[in-house]
Amino acid sequence: MTQASFSSLNALPPEQLSNLEALGYHTMTPVQAASLPAILAGSDVRAQAKTGSGKTAAFGLGVLARMDASRFSTQSLILCPTRELADQVANALRRLARHLPNVKVLTLCGGQPFNIQRDSLAHAPHIIVATPGRLLEHLAKGTVKLDELQTLVLDEADRMLDMGFSDDIDEVIRFSPQHRQTLLFSATWPAAIAAVSERVQRNPVTIDIDSVEALPAVEQRFFEVAGREKISLLQTLLSERQPASCVVFCNTRKACQEVCDALNASEQSALALHGDMEQRDRDQTLVRFANGSSRVLVATDVAARGLDIKALEMVINFELAWEPQVHVHRIGRTARAGEQGLAVSFCAPEEISRANALVDMLKLDIDWQTPPARRIVKPLEAEMATLCIDGGKKAKMRPGDVLGALTGDVGLSAADIGKIDVYPVHVYVAVRQALARKAYKQLQQGKIKGKSCRVRFLS
Repeated sequence: MTQASFSSLNALPPEQLSNLEALGYHTMTPVQAASLPAILAGSDVRAQAKTGSGKTAAFGLGVLARMDASRFSTQSLILCPTRELADQVANALRRLARHLPNVKVLTLCGGQPFNIQRDSLAHAPHIIVATPGRLLEHLAKGTVKLDELQTLVLDEADRMLDMGFSDDIDEVIRFSPQHRQTLLFSATWPAAIAAVSERVQRNPVTIDIDSVEALPAVEQRFFEVAGREKISLLQTLLSERQPASCVVFCNTRKACQEVCDALNASEQSALALHGDMEQRDRDQTLVRFANGSSRVLVATDVAARGLDIKALEMVINFELAWEPQVHVHRIGRTARAGEQGLAVSFCAPEEISRANALVDMLKLDIDWQTPPARRIVKPLEAEMATLCIDGGKKAKMRPGDVLGALTGDVGLSAADIGKIDVYPVHVYVAVRQALARKAYKQLQQGKIKGKSCRVRFLS
């Protein structure tokens, strides 16, 4: 099937089309092709589409097309369930808005100082990307005004309901103008989401991209294994395949931490991501996994929403998901943008009813495989290590400043340096493991932009 180009959308100006081309957006994904005409026409849209399908660009282009950058008022609001997803969406919007001068995109999430956010709101942002709880604090104190809101986006709406934000969404609606465009995106479509749509949208255009037939190519392998043998099987599979990146899904925070601890005890580098963690620890975990400082992330479903890993080799369901839709969402993470992926699922005897539900939904015959014989566990070492440098955006620190310090004063080659992530008060930089200690010591003794900086070695 021929994919439509963005130039077929007459509502997008030439400057935006040039920007999309520069960003590598050459043709529209299915969700973009299905939803953008209605979004650009001003209609309400409710769309079911999984993470990684291109929905952020779909609603982002609609938001920017309606925005008047000369008016300093909040014209669009995007609600997200987690800070990680909010940061990801905000960064994507800033890239999409590069052709527009002086566009202000602001994230409002918990775990960040309220006073700093309040000061940033002294001049109203054009676009706010927020989690519901922190946004309501600002609305209650009058630091955010939605009087001129044109577009409201509910992103990952199903996860917001899972996290108990239903009443918060209704409260945000109370502060919003009645005549607005409301866009609702959800990876799954339980009855509760349909009820939200009925409450907050007007005659929405309904789009369903996440049908079983539309799933990307994912090789699935199922193993029936007793619960007490799952750790051993996991270690064996990781030893055999040696994946560069793998997410292991668990259903509970307790199981998540136990699995992570067992992997690290066998020198298979792993990080845990779950709801009991402080926000700073969650940020650092996501950065370290994304930049290759750990090859395995053990996560719960709620915590993993907003995870943006473009080349995830493997997904392992350590425990089968409670709902078939969640299983579909999990396995789709390892086959983004047409890439092949591998999804492995462990099924204990007490989980067989969940496996049967998957058979009914996916309409496939599960080929139960015999678990491989247990072998000596091979270490799974990370290629990179992460250094945390105090400074960040508040200190006007840029990736080039850190790269210059590492290649100049420290003497590393550019090939030894990985991702550089700039946060408000920190910069995280990935350096090859063999050279990380050297870089750490040299940066402690040197300067960046003429200033001494505190440096920490994270892994």
